[in-house]
Amino acid sequence: MTWQQVYDPMHSMVLSTLLAAIPVVVMLVGLGFLHMKAHYAALAGLVAAIVIAIVAYGMPAGMAGRAAFLGGITGLLPIGWIVLNIIFLHQLTERNGSFQVLQDSIAGITEDRRLQLLLIAFSFGAFFEGAAGFGTPVAVTAAMLIGLGFSPLAASALSLIANTAPVAYGALGTPIITLAAVHGYDVNAVSAMVGRQLPFFSLLVPFWLIWAFAGFRGMLQVWPAILVTGVSFAIPQFVVSNYFGPSLVDVIAAAVSMLCLALFLKAWKPKVVWTSVVPRGREADAGDAPPPRARAQHPRAAVWRAWMPWALLAIFVFLWGLPVVKTWLNGVFAPAYPIGGLHNMIERVPPVVTKNTKEAAVYAFTLLSATGTAILFAAIVGGLLARYNPVQLVQVYGATFWKVRYSLMTIALMLALGTVTRYSGLDTTLGLAFAASGVLYPFFGTLMGWLGVALTGSDTASNVLFGGMQKVAAGQLGLPINLMGAANSSGGVMGKMIDAQSIVVASTATGWLNKEGEILRYVFFHSLALAALVGILVMLQAYVPPFTNMVIH
Repeated sequence: MTWQQVYDPMHSMVLSTLLAAIPVVVMLVGLGFLHMKAHYAALAGLVAAIVIAIVAYGMPAGMAGRAAFLGGITGLLPIGWIVLNIIFLHQLTERNGSFQVLQDSIAGITEDRRLQLLLIAFSFGAFFEGAAGFGTPVAVTAAMLIGLGFSPLAASALSLIANTAPVAYGALGTPIITLAAVHGYDVNAVSAMVGRQLPFFSLLVPFWLIWAFAGFRGMLQVWPAILVTGVSFAIPQFVVSNYFGPSLVDVIAAAVSMLCLALFLKAWKPKVVWTSVVPRGREADAGDAPPPRARAQHPRAAVWRAWMPWALLAIFVFLWGLPVVKTWLNGVFAPAYPIGGLHNMIERVPPVVTKNTKEAAVYAFTLLSATGTAILFAAIVGGLLARYNPVQLVQVYGATFWKVRYSLMTIALMLALGTVTRYSGLDTTLGLAFAASGVLYPFFGTLMGWLGVALTGSDTASNVLFGGMQKVAAGQLGLPINLMGAANSSGGVMGKMIDAQSIVVASTATGWLNKEGEILRYVFFHSLALAALVGILVMLQAYVPPFTNMVIH
């Protein structure tokens, strides 16, 4: 029996919106203010979502349970699979001492913490976002920063802030390609439109990142390097997105940015070298890293060996992200399992869609093509080349699984919460509240994308969720459709730093377990402020010349 979603169960959009917000509020309050452990906060939010979906929205209990199950297994593969295997690789490099050599080699490029942030969190992280997405960049960069001596809070929060501007083109353009395929946008037009929004923030975010860490004065001391980083990323981002499509935007922009920054640092050094490992405005405490030790000199061969696992990681992840490789691997083994009692049993209805549309509920067991599998292969090959034997690899893997067991549980619960809100229509109620903003819709429509990523943890999922609504609302208000489709994706990138699964990935990568609430409190302002700035830009592009000339109709 088919069940149709209801978006105003209380017959008052104000009351329905407040009701729909309860599960997210429960989780965020529990995590950020009540200092609950992340898996307990996620469980509380999930229970609230299921109860509201059944009691208030009339969703059949069986469907709500199956939606939670689908979300949970999706959280384990692909998201949890990435986390488990990147921590496994990190543990291998820690145990044989090569990670320490890698830290020293990075410090050889620059000992200044601010410049290390630019190189690793922004540029290097953008490469992994472009090649893999889905939590990979935060896991990699947070682990590297903690090894360099950054405090757990700095390594976690700043990796999250840095992983914003590249997100719309993450995983070889998947968010934009999916938006176009699911909702009928022109993929090249939307790619180009996003490429006329995000380069402003690719230039801004490096400045924002260093300001968040070192303060305004500390930022000004290294502004030439920040400018080089931002410009060398923003220009390729614009050019590739507008003239070549979405697939390789981040990979090319990140490679250019890393190269330009490394070359620039050979010719320029800051007058004051910043060695602090604690974020601005905080006193050191038991959770912070000790002061940096003196950097040792290592033979070139040792440095090459230290970089080898991470180079393998970049190669494997990039290859796995290529469509031809992914298609071939899925052809070898990628069974799909429709979730009985849920698949095509729920209908989305107007005004969210133009006509009643059935919601698919299929779990694709894409183990071979999953990014986490590429990371696992890189770790195994790197471990064997580092002279670990198979028994030792299995032992380290077992220890790694035990280390991240609660994080995997949290990610599964977070995705279960997001999936229940999607299939029940709770998140659509929240989206419709934004859509009722009239002339201010370009601003609030952008925040709709922000909300979508904050709820689902994925710009791709947010585009699937709200891309159709953006198209309908834009048509009703006489706004350019491509502008609002792009705004959903561009606004969404700023929600990436506060989505629960990314925060859990960061806390796990840094070993700062059960501190997710502190990370959330640190990044929330940055997320909301940057999302508001994207909304202001979209408002200008909608109504104010010469910004309107940038819009692709």
